[in-house]
Amino acid sequence: MGDLISSHLDEGKREIIKARTGEVIGEFGRLYEQQYAVALFNKVRFDIEGGGGPQPQLLRRKTPLENRSIFSGALFQFLEENKKWRNRFLFVPDSYNMNYYDNKASHERGLHPKGTINCAGYKVLTSMDQYLELLNNSLPDVKAKVGNTPFLKCATEFLLILWHPYARHYYFCVVTEKEQKKWHAVFQDCVRHTNDGLLEESKVQTPAFTDSVRLFRQAHGQYGTWEMMCGAPPQILANLVMETLLPEVRDLITPGLKGKMHERQRNWMLICDAVYGLVVRQAQAQYEAVVQSCEAGRPLLEASIRTDMDQIITSKEHVSNKIKAVALPKAEKLLKVSIQPYISSILEALMEPTSRGFSEVRDVFFRELVDMSKNTVNDSTKEKLGEHMEKISMLAFHPVKMQSCYEKVEDLSLDGLQQRFDVSSPSVFVQRAQILMREQMDDAVYTFEQILHQSLEDQGPEGLCKNIQRCQDRVIKKFDYDSSTVRKRFFREALLQIFIPYMLKQLTPSVASELPRFQELIFEDFSRFILVENIFEEVVLHSVMKDIMMAVKEAAVQRRHNLYRDSIVLTSSDPNLHLLGDNPAIDWAGEYGTGPEEGQGQDEVEGEETGDSGEAHRRRRMKQVVSMIQLDGSPILVNESCLEVPSVDGIPEEREGEGEDQDAPSSPEIVHQDPVKVNATTPKQKKKAPPPPVQPENSPSPIRDSPHCPFLKKEINMKLTHTLQVFLVGYITFNIIIDLSSMIYTTAQPLELALP
Repeated sequence: MGDLISSHLDEGKREIIKARTGEVIGEFGRLYEQQYAVALFNKVRFDIEGGGGPQPQLLRRKTPLENRSIFSGALFQFLEENKKWRNRFLFVPDSYNMNYYDNKASHERGLHPKGTINCAGYKVLTSMDQYLELLNNSLPDVKAKVGNTPFLKCATEFLLILWHPYARHYYFCVVTEKEQKKWHAVFQDCVRHTNDGLLEESKVQTPAFTDSVRLFRQAHGQYGTWEMMCGAPPQILANLVMETLLPEVRDLITPGLKGKMHERQRNWMLICDAVYGLVVRQAQAQYEAVVQSCEAGRPLLEASIRTDMDQIITSKEHVSNKIKAVALPKAEKLLKVSIQPYISSILEALMEPTSRGFSEVRDVFFRELVDMSKNTVNDSTKEKLGEHMEKISMLAFHPVKMQSCYEKVEDLSLDGLQQRFDVSSPSVFVQRAQILMREQMDDAVYTFEQILHQSLEDQGPEGLCKNIQRCQDRVIKKFDYDSSTVRKRFFREALLQIFIPYMLKQLTPSVASELPRFQELIFEDFSRFILVENIFEEVVLHSVMKDIMMAVKEAAVQRRHNLYRDSIVLTSSDPNLHLLGDNPAIDWAGEYGTGPEEGQGQDEVEGEETGDSGEAHRRRRMKQVVSMIQLDGSPILVNESCLEVPSVDGIPEEREGEGEDQDAPSSPEIVHQDPVKVNATTPKQKKKAPPPPVQPENSPSPIRDSPHCPFLKKEINMKLTHTLQVFLVGYITFNIIIDLSSMIYTTAQPLELALP
């Protein structure tokens, strides 16, 4: 693979890539320096004047995933280097960057992973047809037929493919369909969270970055939403570069690709990944330099803003009125003809699936609390309460339990409106709604935790079910109010994202030529904080904002989708509740379980006995949100790959020139890339069942090493006891019947002899 990259990416092509990347990041850097000063002014002004709007009723957790991991399990991964399938242990930490290892022991010993997957910008596919369709679009001149597997022959039919338009693709498979669905939920969660890579807490850098990216694309004639606005800033900038760089590189390299169709596709993917890696590294270095330069000058800028705040505001209002006189009549005409007729229909398309998703969040939260209440009726001990609350505390980050909520909003469709308003894909709005749903769930769970914990401290464990019910009712009421507030804000932002780019695209040709003369009205000392381009966009925004606010308000007045009216404000509800938000996170397992000190001491002793390093010891003690990819209450299957990947002996494969009933490969670790037919049968003969995996003498037992081992042993003991009882009852009954038969025969025999 190294020879392939070096032969097609020679020094000349690398210089071209470096030059094009430098040009794009350089232009972006100049925009960022301008927008940084504007964002700093807006932030300081907001801090001084404050902002209105309803206050949230639910508490917000500060560090949601402290000392937590999302999931770890095993599955098969296809290696492009040797075209073979290999067992992999996958670990998903709180960063949602997936690490994969040779086995679980390597992870527990703290070894470096074989690789790390940052899922930003990826799509999770579950069929080869979906993958081939996207692959054909990436290299238009080389297309594969649908249904044909160009270079990948699967070990099972349950595929999981991570596809990216520029970066490397990853191929996984599992043994059962149920596993595929659960792994799909985990992968989707990783994509969702890594896509949301811009920190909302950064009130200066994030607005400056997003405005700079938007202005850069608008300067190149690209308006509307952008599907690749995902990940951390260096990744977004690399995507920005690749939009224009990739076609140029493709024209240079694809004529030199040789071989069959699938070989050319595979080679192009590897080359594209290498180019993307070069661009990401250069973009990161240049972006960090720009940010560092802006941050170094921040103290002087902020001091100037605070000193001249009133004069800056007055100057900005003066210029705004001048621009409004020129742009507002044109904006209102466009608004009346091309925007107002579509507001209600687009709002309804947004409200329906989003509200169903938030309603499902409420139902999932309610069901979890009801289940806990039912269980505490039979067992109201502190240990049982701690066990239940430990599970509920991470409900929002449980990808399997939250999947039903996320699926509701995936039905969002803007068919017929995407081309008109230049909306690339509704996925931008879908993922934003899903992030808000996850935040609302976690706010509700965290608020319930704090209220219940305070209630238990004041009243004790007596009347636990009633306490849970009272806390549940209080939190549900707050959730309904906050849900309405969050959804209304989401609808307004989504409508602005749809309409503003369209209006700017229509108005810019006629207004842009007149904007430079307004820059002369701004004092030179204030010119860094007042930009005529930003003021023009604000004028356009305010022109359409009134109609959007009225449409959302009308939907709330009509009580559609359980939206609250703006006049309903829960101001006096739990005035002291916000004080609980400063409390440290509650360790339910430690406080209501075995006790943190006892458990900690035992772990320390085990760590000393095994000689593990501190990092490896911390990894083992880290709590996991999803313990198993398995439906609650379902039996534990020993050979499921999420528990322990079966050896390759358990995967039937078909080799060229041999019959269908071939034995599995003899290698205990590698599955060769041969065509496989899973569960295939012929009319005359069925396939032989694959032999069970052969475990070495010192290899870990999948049952013994399972995290559910105690429960599994208990279940086995119960089954054995039940079987023994049935056997004893049958044996005793059989003996009784024999004895009764003997008695009847003995009694009846003399009567027969007495007859003549």
